[in-house]
Amino acid sequence: MTETRTGTITPTPVRPAAAPPVLGSLGLFTVLLGAALPLIDFFIVNVALPTIGRDLSASEAVLELVVAGYGVSYAVLLVLGGRLGDLFGRRRLFLGGMAAFGITSLACGLAPSAWTLVAARVAQGAAAAAMLPQVLATIQSTTTGPRRAKAMGLYGATAGLSMVAGQILGGVLVAADIAGTGWRSVFLVNVPVVLVGLVLAARAVPETRSQRPEPIDGAGTVLLAVALLTLLAPLTEGRAAGWPLWTWLSLVAFPFAAAAFWFVERREDRSGRTPLVPPSLFATLSLRRGLVLIVPFSIGFSGFMFVIAVALQRGAGLGPVPAGLALAPMAVVFFVVSLCGPRLVARYGTRVVTAGGLIQAVGVALLVLAAWRSWPDLGVVELLPGAAVAGAGQALQLPVIFRIILSEVPPARAGVGSGVMITTQQSALALGVATLGTLFLSLVPGMGMRDALMTTLLVQLAGVALTTALSLRLPRTVN
Repeated sequence: MTETRTGTITPTPVRPAAAPPVLGSLGLFTVLLGAALPLIDFFIVNVALPTIGRDLSASEAVLELVVAGYGVSYAVLLVLGGRLGDLFGRRRLFLGGMAAFGITSLACGLAPSAWTLVAARVAQGAAAAAMLPQVLATIQSTTTGPRRAKAMGLYGATAGLSMVAGQILGGVLVAADIAGTGWRSVFLVNVPVVLVGLVLAARAVPETRSQRPEPIDGAGTVLLAVALLTLLAPLTEGRAAGWPLWTWLSLVAFPFAAAAFWFVERREDRSGRTPLVPPSLFATLSLRRGLVLIVPFSIGFSGFMFVIAVALQRGAGLGPVPAGLALAPMAVVFFVVSLCGPRLVARYGTRVVTAGGLIQAVGVALLVLAAWRSWPDLGVVELLPGAAVAGAGQALQLPVIFRIILSEVPPARAGVGSGVMITTQQSALALGVATLGTLFLSLVPGMGMRDALMTTLLVQLAGVALTTALSLRLPRTVN
């Protein structure tokens, strides 16, 4: 209130509270485009590796670093990327991460040597780690109710489709040899997509950040990086390098690094500060059980994608395009079925995940049967029933698991929550390539390609059974 010279009291204008940011349709499309790029690039090189090896005279160990270097740096820095978004603004980190992703993709496409490509892939993974956590954090902070459920369903559909489509796209681009670029086009194709994404993001993605941002947890960041590196580096490089002494020492160091990380984070949490990964966050039942569920699912998913790419090219003699297109039914069915997820969850709750696991198990069993009956004549027709059924089962699991994990995470912790979830998923994806890929390649000399493929698929089937059993412990409903 203010008083004039005449003594009249007039009310002081009250500034209306700022409306909460809302993510429109164009903004949602833009952040989903940003979510697709890192996942596509994790898988896009699988069918391009033989061509890269011939062109750059790269050994098998160096080729595995092309995959592992990206995956490890991506996994190690994801939680930090989420925290930086909470602190400095998620839109700002999304734009910066996307720009860096485009620049590092260009560096990958122009790499003159194998080791230059490895370095560029490590940098590309770091750029992806800055960009991707902002996607889920933005969705969590700018949507509510049915709109959030729809956005999370579309995110899950985008994530699953990207992982399959990346392998298909890689085969098509290598075979197309656009302007004589060969394998380089699998990286160069990102550049125009990033340019479009930056223009759209500048126009349509609202800025959000934590209302009470905390400083970066330096000790936690270093210890998490050490823990993930001591686990993922030896598992991804051990077989190709011949399991030298450093791989075993690294694996021995992993539990100590993980314990030190957890001790430091608990101390920070109890003292009232916000650690990199707050242990109190795991008190949320939906997040804790969802994270446990996503590990075997992601290990099986990435392991299958790697193994089938190797088996179809080296064993069945398919070129990059037929090897990639053999998974097209899985991609199409995954996308269609995942769009039905929100309605099914509203009606049946989280038992949709259990049903998805059972359906995926049938699909994997059909793939084993196809390998047994038709090897080495495997192609789209032979793999279609198993790939389609497995894709339907996966579509009923992945988007719903994402939604469950983040359903009770408060908006102020959206960045760290999404970072923890994606780090768990990405680490499991890297473990899948390392474990199932190593198992398959180790069995081939003694068993032959067909029996090694069947054995690896049966191991994946056991993982599907574990995922299905764990899904029974999920909360029956999800927000």
